[in-house]
Amino acid sequence: MRHDESVPPTPRRPVLLAAAAALMCLGLAGCGGDGGTAQARPGPSATGTVTPSADPAPPSPSRSPTPSRTSASPSAPPSKPPAAPSGPLSGRTVVIDPGHNPANHLHTAEINRQVEIGTGHKECDTTGTSTNGGYAEAAFNLDVAHRLRTLLRAQGATVILTYDGDREFGPCVDERARIGNKAHADAVVSIHADGSAVGNRGFHVILPASVRGGGADTSKIVAPSRDLGTRIAGLFVRSTGSSPSNYVGGNTGLDVRKDLGGLNLSTVPKVFIECGNMRDPKDAALLTSPGWRQKAAQGIADGISSFLKG
Repeated sequence: MRHDESVPPTPRRPVLLAAAAALMCLGLAGCGGDGGTAQARPGPSATGTVTPSADPAPPSPSRSPTPSRTSASPSAPPSKPPAAPSGPLSGRTVVIDPGHNPANHLHTAEINRQVEIGTGHKECDTTGTSTNGGYAEAAFNLDVAHRLRTLLRAQGATVILTYDGDREFGPCVDERARIGNKAHADAVVSIHADGSAVGNRGFHVILPASVRGGGADTSKIVAPSRDLGTRIAGLFVRSTGSSPSNYVGGNTGLDVRKDLGGLNLSTVPKVFIECGNMRDPKDAALLTSPGWRQKAAQGIADGISSFLKG
């Protein structure tokens, strides 16, 4: 859903970016530092041939994983990640934030608690959306996060997840931001899928707006976050064949928002990615495919790697 603590989507002011830079971005192994963007091409996604992932099979689309009842307390920090092999991203830290939690719906009182987000107050967290077939967004988010972690670790990055099935609910959106801040992350990506109307298709990357107040100050992260998001958008297109959103961002694949605590409270470069619309049958067919999820993780990994390598 549009996200992380948001209400149902409404189209927002388009982000104006150069289409020529997008084409260059898609044709290269990584986007340059000139602010290239995703190719603006509305219409059905071209999925191509999916390749089954070598990772363990994700949960069945008909149900979501249930965290262990021996989970850490809601305020417990993420466990220390294992050492990564040496590689081009050695010495870099990436925080992956899988949106929501499969068990949030069992803890409505806790996730409805209001927290400060810089521009006001919002719920601690929300339940997220699901496909019409019952595949929960939270399960999708965690599955893609695991695949992304594997890809980044193979390049030598230290990877931290904001949660990994080890909590009964949450974390709250303000804590998700603090985890990236405390890790001094070089990049943070929050994984999501949207819950919009049928016919609304495609992905979009959400960038932080300029926000100052209530403990939030994004002045130092707006520019690098845009660079990170632009690279992810372009390389997500190349990896998945999906088109930028036809209902958010003016077909650029990018959207700027100031109502998300996870972005407002971040002090390190951070973006959200809405990988598709779970409520559209065509997008849902992609999101429930393990092969497509692997492609999605690869596109995000490529974007992060391009950003970190400069």
